[in-house]
Amino acid sequence: MRLELCLSLSVLLSLLLQFGLGHGIKWLALARTPQSLALNQTQHCKQLEGLVPSQMQLCRSNLELMHTIVHAAKEVAKACKKTFADMRWNCSSIDMAPNFHQDLERGTRESAFVHALSAAAISHTIARACSTGDLRSCSCGPTPGEVPGPGYRWGGCPENLHYGLLMGSKFSDSPMKVKKSPSQTNKLMHLHNTEVGRQVLKESVEMKCKCHGVSGSCSVKTCWRGLKEIADIALELKAKYLLATRVVHRPMGGTRKQLVPKDIDIRPVRENELIYLQTSPDYCTKNEKLGSFGTQDRHCNKTSNGSDGCGLMCCGRGYNPYMDTVIERCHCKYHWCCYVTCKKCKRTVERYICK
Repeated sequence: MRLELCLSLSVLLSLLLQFGLGHGIKWLALARTPQSLALNQTQHCKQLEGLVPSQMQLCRSNLELMHTIVHAAKEVAKACKKTFADMRWNCSSIDMAPNFHQDLERGTRESAFVHALSAAAISHTIARACSTGDLRSCSCGPTPGEVPGPGYRWGGCPENLHYGLLMGSKFSDSPMKVKKSPSQTNKLMHLHNTEVGRQVLKESVEMKCKCHGVSGSCSVKTCWRGLKEIADIALELKAKYLLATRVVHRPMGGTRKQLVPKDIDIRPVRENELIYLQTSPDYCTKNEKLGSFGTQDRHCNKTSNGSDGCGLMCCGRGYNPYMDTVIERCHCKYHWCCYVTCKKCKRTVERYICK
């Protein structure tokens, strides 16, 4: 009996390790893929880090996409760090992929943000790769029928958002659709958040134009439908992160269950809001079990009352000033025609780091 119990626990542990809460974003480890890896043969898929079996299969059948997906992983890491540079949790743990700490393994609001951004970024990079000709399997997106007005015309090669969403969702959502996943709650949460990311991507489509005419008169404008940059999408998702809703998995009649807001379960979960299951630590002190790197030695802004201010960033521990030398361009002069020369000047500035 004791042996059977140990075997059962071993199997359960194996499943949890394979299908942990962060398994849907383990592919972000692709950001470390060396440029020397050609990715032109199916056996190269085995050399890619962070892929679960379903993604490995997609790699073999869609090998051409993998360079684009590797680029998406790098864009996610860059955009996440930039977006949260002014907060206690600054997304530095994303570099741990595929072996995340608890901030991204548990169902926290940080995990919700990274899942949403990852889903948006992978569809974004695929859609853009279609328009730049980097993918043979797709081409430009459709051109709208009606022109915006007199003097306008449609042109260029619109990003193929339809193809990006199709292939991006196949890759990013496949880990959550594995039948042996131990937690239906986690699957529902992650699938909801990835869909929120793609929704923000779809809403980011905007009209972009280029002017034509004599002496810059802009008498004719060539326009196309284009996507905002991933950095802009990350900012939209950060706003949703700050307003994210904690949810629970509750029966809704019979054996059917669904995610509902924990404190305001009189309404269903909205399609456009990020959701999470577990509260986050305050990230003030270092605690690797909780995925907190702490804010000691982080830079802060003495004059800010926001999240980057020394009061909030340093969690009341205080801060130390230090002097830093900055080299800047100065005394710039325009020369006809047409270049600018500048000198380099040194300037001393006071900076602050948290105790």
